[in-house]
Amino acid sequence: MGLRENAAAAAGRTLTDSEPAAEAVEVREAPDLTEPDLGDLSQDADATTNAITAWSRVMGEVRAIGKHEEFKGGRAGNFNFRGIETALNAFGPACRKHGVLVIQHKVETEYRDISTSSGGRMRECTALVTFRIYGPDGSYFDSQAAGEASDSGGRSTPKAQSIALRTLLINNGLVPTQDRDADAVHFERAESPARPAASYLDEICNPQTSAGRLRQIHYELRQSRQLGALVTNEVGDEEAIGEMVVRIGKERAAGGAE
Repeated sequence: MGLRENAAAAAGRTLTDSEPAAEAVEVREAPDLTEPDLGDLSQDADATTNAITAWSRVMGEVRAIGKHEEFKGGRAGNFNFRGIETALNAFGPACRKHGVLVIQHKVETEYRDISTSSGGRMRECTALVTFRIYGPDGSYFDSQAAGEASDSGGRSTPKAQSIALRTLLINNGLVPTQDRDADAVHFERAESPARPAASYLDEICNPQTSAGRLRQIHYELRQSRQLGALVTNEVGDEEAIGEMVVRIGKERAAGGAE
């Protein structure tokens, strides 16, 4: 994939006239990343929890992030990817719940000017970013991730840093895509069908399901366009499953449960 397509895909946007390219590029409209209002489901993190333990709890909250954002056109062809907004939407609530801070500690950059196939000029940035991950007790560990991006204006540096942050969260969180291993088969396959809305009912109604998992379920249902699917709720009435997730979350918050 060319640098041009990398930058556009990472930013989740189309190419502009100020950023010339040999071919037109279309990017699907970004998904709604607003967190559902489930009320105050979090509790103060234990101040004695160290960074490693706290991060492992964050990993327990973020079980999968599907590649639902789609890049179309250009020399790279069509492909799905996970953007920085999607990663932040998944990890942000979990980090806040468990008292984890992910701080950009050090940035090492390299730059070079490159030419596009249409004769334009762009600035390429390669950034090696050291992140410091803190736990509630003040302990921390460092981890590095690299990002690369190009831009005809002055945005190659922040774009490269965003790519590095996305890489850090997904790699350090060992986040699967919910897709089958590409090496498991040697033929083209259709996209896996969405998980049926009704299959979430037992997990939603289980009082042990965490606040983070409820948010993740709401996100998965939104991504598969099933928030309005009617299901039979815990009292035998028909209810839209998206509204059911939010209602149960608020009821548990009012009762002081996780």
